[in-house]
Amino acid sequence: MKTAASSRARRLPLHAKRARSVAKGERTRESVLGAAVHLASVEGLEGLTIGRLADELKMSKSGLFAHFGSKQDLQLATVEMARKIFIENVIRPALERPEGMPRLWALCDNWLAHVEKRVFRGGCFFTAASFEFDSRPGPVRDRIVDAMRKWLTNLSQAIEGAQKAGHIQKNVDPARFAFEIYSLAIGAHWGFELLGDTKALSNVRSTIMGRISALATSSCPPIKNSR
Repeated sequence: MKTAASSRARRLPLHAKRARSVAKGERTRESVLGAAVHLASVEGLEGLTIGRLADELKMSKSGLFAHFGSKQDLQLATVEMARKIFIENVIRPALERPEGMPRLWALCDNWLAHVEKRVFRGGCFFTAASFEFDSRPGPVRDRIVDAMRKWLTNLSQAIEGAQKAGHIQKNVDPARFAFEIYSLAIGAHWGFELLGDTKALSNVRSTIMGRISALATSSCPPIKNSR
């Protein structure tokens, strides 16, 4: 029995049918990568294969090969998806805050909060991937390095913005202080995930707040801890 929907589909011009097919393929790819990100955050990027992902999604390997031609292609696409999720959950909301201390603190707070909220099933995707690939040269490591350098740049620029706003002392080295914040947060992730220290993230949130407060000027607005 013919339906109105099937009749309309047959009447679509060829370019419209192709566009619909492409859109459907992109949605499928996004859905697959969403699952790949969570799987890799738990089991590691190196363990992320087309066969393992096919088992997880109850899909055929041939179906996944249509989207990713190799294990490395899948790994690279997964890193990019993780970066997109990180931007949406950590960076973009912080950029909506006023430049200066509010934006800097939002970046720090959001970073810790995304681990607490299990945005990635295994914790901080990039912290785990950084340790996994730190001594493995190649395109996947290069992509992770690029993501981490950009994150450090985001932190450094936020510190510079706080200096321009008169909220942080001018003699603070933004790149060095950004690395200090980064190191503290990574240590908290290690304690939270590996040692099962449930207070690791809240403790380091207080530590980072204390370090920022110690470098703040008298005109700096109060830091609001919403956690």
